[in-house]
Amino acid sequence: MSDKDHTAHHEGDVAFIQALAELLNRNQLTELSVEREYGENDRLTIQLAKQAAPVMMHSAPAPQVQQAPQAPQAGQAPAAPPAGDPASLPGAVTSPMVGTCYLSAEPGSAPFVTIGQQVAEGDTLLIVEAMKTMNHIPAPRAGTVRRILVEDGTPVEFGAPLMVVE
Repeated sequence: MSDKDHTAHHEGDVAFIQALAELLNRNQLTELSVEREYGENDRLTIQLAKQAAPVMMHSAPAPQVQQAPQAPQAGQAPAAPPAGDPASLPGAVTSPMVGTCYLSAEPGSAPFVTIGQQVAEGDTLLIVEAMKTMNHIPAPRAGTVRRILVEDGTPVEFGAPLMVVE
């Protein structure tokens, strides 16, 4: 298979996986498994599973704790949606794929970014592991990391909000 064929094959697989993730959500499924054969030694096996509210299961303080200023009793809250979809926030960075989020390059090392940190466009914010491939998620714009919406090791879905960079 030429590099051009391999790239087209990979892009098709990414679109297929995204469509499966949407199917999983739209039909309220918790698990989906698919195997595609392209040839004698070329196959794609996909297993998607959804966990119920994985972020809420952790008892450790999460970075979201710093959201107290947006409480309903605050008089200046109308500028940001209170508990609405974080993906709709200005500066939201969403996951381009289904996978597992990692906030640092390896366990025990410093996180790529912290709340309040200035980032340049293209700086790595975190990693989403999908099918044993580590995908570095870059900052789409220069700005300041305002919110980190996921915890290290959290499963994410396609389009899930990861961070807010303003």
